[in-house]
Amino acid sequence: MADQAERLRNLMVQKNNGKGPHPANATIIAVSSGKGGVGKTSLVVNLAIALRKTGKKVMIMDADLGLANVDIMLGITPRYTLYDVLEGNKSLKEIIMTGVEGINIIPGCSGLFATENVSRLQKQNLLKEMGDCIDEMDYILIDTGAGISNIVLGFIAAAGDALIVVTPEPTSITDGYAIIKILSQFKLHEKVFLVVNMAANLDEVQESFEKIETVASKYLNIEIVRLGAIFFDDTVKKSIIEMTPFMINYPHSQVSRDVMQIAENLSENKFTLNISENFVQKMMNLLR
Repeated sequence: MADQAERLRNLMVQKNNGKGPHPANATIIAVSSGKGGVGKTSLVVNLAIALRKTGKKVMIMDADLGLANVDIMLGITPRYTLYDVLEGNKSLKEIIMTGVEGINIIPGCSGLFATENVSRLQKQNLLKEMGDCIDEMDYILIDTGAGISNIVLGFIAAAGDALIVVTPEPTSITDGYAIIKILSQFKLHEKVFLVVNMAANLDEVQESFEKIETVASKYLNIEIVRLGAIFFDDTVKKSIIEMTPFMINYPHSQVSRDVMQIAENLSENKFTLNISENFVQKMMNLLR
């Protein structure tokens, strides 16, 4: 097991050497995938817990507007959502929930972008509140919907960094590459973090990374950053049924160790971190 962990770390650093720190107030990462069913939301929730365990202040924004389910994985029920803020019924701080390990959560909702009747003043107030909240955080993880809709791409463009989750399945690799291609073509990001999930072994991890890296280096102008890999573990299914993250109930499992390694990669490298002001302004453009 120790040998496998060492080999995995070597795979991660092959593309990551030579990166210096870039100081900023908050790391804002949009987590997305080309297709559903790759464990994106599970990664967001458990990565947030792992980052908290390293002493970071973390907030999750549930932006999967059609199928918002961060709250389900955390076993909590939101009374209010971001839509209530836009309607002027609640302030942002009134809807933010506190989950396990002190993680802050902005609950998502369907119909978020039906905001024609929201006044400019309400949007400006939201802008200020979101900026204040982000200034208090070390990491903001945005759980986007799967696919390449305009809404998903909008959230990815607004974030300082993009993290794409793929599995070794050919359809997942192809769809993940499709998102990366769009990010490159429209110059939305100069680099993208890549996580391989549900891998059976190290060979699958290496092959998955190389498939995307090979095509991207030939046809795209974007850097692929190997952030980490997560091996298949039945613990994930158990934790979903229990509605408690595996980082809480099974902290010593293989999958928990894998996610903790990803959190440490983020904490130690601090690649490109964007200040909250740019993020919230782009978010307001989405809400118009």
